[in-house]
Amino acid sequence: MWTLFWTFCRIGVLTFGGGYAMLPMIQKEVVEKHKWATDEEVMDYFAIGQCTPGVIAVNTATFIGYKYGGVLGGFVATAGVVFPSLIIIMVIAAFISNFAHLEWVQHAFAGIRVAVSVLIVNAIVKLWKTGVKDWIGILIFAVSLILTLALDLSPIILVVASMLVGIFIKRERKPRKGGDKA
Repeated sequence: MWTLFWTFCRIGVLTFGGGYAMLPMIQKEVVEKHKWATDEEVMDYFAIGQCTPGVIAVNTATFIGYKYGGVLGGFVATAGVVFPSLIIIMVIAAFISNFAHLEWVQHAFAGIRVAVSVLIVNAIVKLWKTGVKDWIGILIFAVSLILTLALDLSPIILVVASMLVGIFIKRERKPRKGGDKA
């Protein structure tokens, strides 16, 4: 449990920009290093974490912790990912009004935003490689992207709709009993 806490504590303290920015580090630590979950499972946890109330990084940590160590594991991973943010936010809140107007602080935040964007793009490329495997995945991706850009749809609607389309298409493509092929 200590390893689980410490891993998510490091993820929480070393990544900036929220849940999406944490994805590359979660993938590296959880999938590659500790093998607590697969790439596909992490993608599923992220999708479910996007649809459930709360912060996506916390939800994902909870899912991974639960898979690894049950209820206690879920609690420990959640505590680990939240702990650094709690401390950092309390320190920043105490001092931000004194420094936010400084030009170098504004430039630092601008640089951090750019770096976080790169991390998010990297995470998207890795997710694409494991998540989009055929023309149906490409079609679901394209339609979801168009709907996201054109309409102000909730991510929940897109995830649930994509899930239903995936279930329907996979069910229809599965060979039927009695030698009947669909």
